[in-house]
Amino acid sequence: MEKQKHLTLRIVLFFSVFLISIHGIAQPFRMGQQIVVNQLIVLESKTNALVIQEDNGKNLTLAYFGKKLSNQKEYELIRNGYKLSRDYSSLSNSIYTPSGSRNILEPAITAIHADGNASLVLSYVNHKTEQIDKNVSLLSITLRDTIYDFTVNLYYKCFYEEDVIVQWSSIEHNEKGNVQLQKFASANLVLKAPSYYLYHHHGDWNREMQSEETKLTHGIFTLDSKLGTRANQLIASSFMISLKEPSTEDSGEVLFGALAYTGNFKMEFELDYINNLRIIAGINNFASTYTLKPKEIFTTPQLVYTLSNEGKGKASRNLHDWMRKYQLLDGEGERLTLLNNWEATHFDFDETILKDLIKDTKKLGVELFLLDDGWFGNKYPRVNANAGLGDWEPNRTRLPNGIASLVEEAKANGVKFGIWIEPEMVNPKSELYENHPDWVIKQPQRAPHYSRNQLVLDLSNPKVQDYVFKVVDDLFTQNPELAHIKWDCNSLISNAYSSYLNNQQHFYIEYVRGLNNVFRRIREKYPKVPIMLCSGGGGRVDYSAMRYFTEFWPSDNTDPLERIFMQYEYSYFYPSMTISSHVTDMGKQPIKYRTDVAMMGKLGFDIVVASLNETDLMFCQNAVKLYDGLRDVIWHGDLYRLADPKVENFSSILYLDKNRKEGVLFNYLVNNRYQEGSQFPVRLKDLNPAKNYKVEEVNLYPETKSTFDSSKNYSGEYLMSVGINPDVSSRRMSVILKINEL
Repeated sequence: MEKQKHLTLRIVLFFSVFLISIHGIAQPFRMGQQIVVNQLIVLESKTNALVIQEDNGKNLTLAYFGKKLSNQKEYELIRNGYKLSRDYSSLSNSIYTPSGSRNILEPAITAIHADGNASLVLSYVNHKTEQIDKNVSLLSITLRDTIYDFTVNLYYKCFYEEDVIVQWSSIEHNEKGNVQLQKFASANLVLKAPSYYLYHHHGDWNREMQSEETKLTHGIFTLDSKLGTRANQLIASSFMISLKEPSTEDSGEVLFGALAYTGNFKMEFELDYINNLRIIAGINNFASTYTLKPKEIFTTPQLVYTLSNEGKGKASRNLHDWMRKYQLLDGEGERLTLLNNWEATHFDFDETILKDLIKDTKKLGVELFLLDDGWFGNKYPRVNANAGLGDWEPNRTRLPNGIASLVEEAKANGVKFGIWIEPEMVNPKSELYENHPDWVIKQPQRAPHYSRNQLVLDLSNPKVQDYVFKVVDDLFTQNPELAHIKWDCNSLISNAYSSYLNNQQHFYIEYVRGLNNVFRRIREKYPKVPIMLCSGGGGRVDYSAMRYFTEFWPSDNTDPLERIFMQYEYSYFYPSMTISSHVTDMGKQPIKYRTDVAMMGKLGFDIVVASLNETDLMFCQNAVKLYDGLRDVIWHGDLYRLADPKVENFSSILYLDKNRKEGVLFNYLVNNRYQEGSQFPVRLKDLNPAKNYKVEEVNLYPETKSTFDSSKNYSGEYLMSVGINPDVSSRRMSVILKINEL
């Protein structure tokens, strides 16, 4: 292969130098310029560099992934920095490891060719780079088997300023017959450090986002889901890897990653024999061998990741900025504060009760009334969880004038109206099930297993996709001023079988394809209507789903003490505007504590407004007005975790606007052993040290006085070096401080 000429390139890639030109070391490059030297591919984002090199056999290996160098010529020195062992060691660093040849490690891809051969040897063919805009570039690398007409394309989409990389792959072939794909990862990353610490989340219904940190040892540590729907219910599809030692909020090198996929996933962390950490992430290949036809393209979901040299806080802010700007539906827009009826009524309501609650919505001061479960079904009325699911006509007994009268009532009261649906599910006791038993996922010769007395509809079937789309479309067509939907998903997939599919090995993959097709169709017709993603709590939240939803429901556990911990953990990967946080009657804390906790997310209420005493009602009304003035900085500002509730007796979270002129500091008591409270000042972060700031306590309960001295002003230097004590105690369980530049 001829030596390519030296070109100058400055490609935007986050995390590291983005694989961009084979044969070359990057000189200082401007966006879109390219250089090729000494068989290196170098990509850079604002802070990081990813360096890929080609060995003599045209294998591409990851040579470096870390902080970028000022002298880019020195990337060529990296090839001698890591000692390898044995002739197969280069595959330990492979950017996409194949199976069946000389590889002895966990593969990223496994395939059986049309002639039955089960080996792959992927060799570099070419690459190209597209400059999408001044901040975003897309690198594609083509690998091909040395014998078979079998191709893998690797894609790296780099968001320069956000230091985020989105990576995925596509697989195709032109063999004389079908190829069986037995594994098909989105990405195969390699990290190099003396040791590695994995921080991840597990949980279940009502106890989502429980954290664990583990030092990885030699072998493979796997995080995966086989649930079909609600894939994140037990294990979250996100992770953090700290290099050398556990990272803190402000120090340490840490990789944040998350698979953008609303289905079964698998993430493998293999510490190999030469102490590389190999991360292989993608669709879970459990019961999912995929038959790939000639010329068909199989595209994997995206792995989203960011590398921080400044601890977890910086990584979070990278992902928040990226998500709001590029991934989250209407991420730079607004959200609606609301009152939900579920905790107030459950299934026990009628039109009169709901109209009173709509009036309470106006009285409270929030923007939307959300009608939850129980409004539908006639032959099988939805009076409990046992019947009616799937029959999406308003119940004529409860709502004789239909949904339209409620929408009009909301309009008359100056608020908006939203509604709950669960269109992917069906009760056996429903007209839908009677008319279309073949639309349900269940084994034909086995007794079905029910979750919440319901079954999952088969979204691999285009007719079912049409039906689910029609549920949503009919609601909007019949009620054009409908302003919000809460989309629930309460069941897992068990006894997986599709009467529509011929190849049951494709079921889990086709289900997610069908689901995403429905989401896409809805958003094409209704591009910005707010929709809350709910899955019996946080069982489904991921970056892929959030392309179609404006917010998500973190947990059915709304005890404010538990929510402090859950929302703290969610904040690592999701900005606060996505995290629906409601004031409810769950928990024994006073109304101020419950409201203060809900205000650190997307505020809502799920209470009986009419049962509030006069003072509690006044407090809630004032809190809503205060929140309206603060929500821009809460939703769109930068987040700083200042006191960890798992470590301290209290939790502190700071939001700062991008100009560092306005902020809000939330403080919550989480442990009252020995009545310690906040015994030390909280040091703020990222203020202008030369500016002066006013700090005052807000959201006080009526007729109470603050113990915090709001008369003093502080320099940014003082607030960051010494800090301020919010005086959190058993008498002051929650304290909100507003910060303004003078």
